[in-house]
Amino acid sequence: MQLELKKYLFDILEAIKDIENFTKGLSYSDFNENGMAQAAAERKFEIIGEALNRIKYFESSVLNNISEHHRIIGFRNILAHGYDDVDNEIVWNAIKNHLPKLKKEIKNIFPPDAG
Repeated sequence: MQLELKKYLFDILEAIKDIENFTKGLSYSDFNENGMAQAAAERKFEIIGEALNRIKYFESSVLNNISEHHRIIGFRNILAHGYDDVDNEIVWNAIKNHLPKLKKEIKNIFPPDAG
């Protein structure tokens, strides 16, 4: 695996870990009232989406192993460019229901001891 691809996959795993840490122990209500947690999670989702977008142009075959990569990249674009349309409930849903699956898929491609 090329070094650049490893870097992008590592960045995704680190961003996932950060989101998990930022939201650990929070309920949706807590998250909804915590602008710092929202901003931090949104920034890390932007990193995840941008890393996937770069992989798309660098080694697109890797994305065959990441379900909904198009939606993740699109989510990144909404967060970055449509900041005024961001819905905390959608972000929270992504954290609780989609992030664990993405983490598993990335670890299948790039196991933690592969770095």
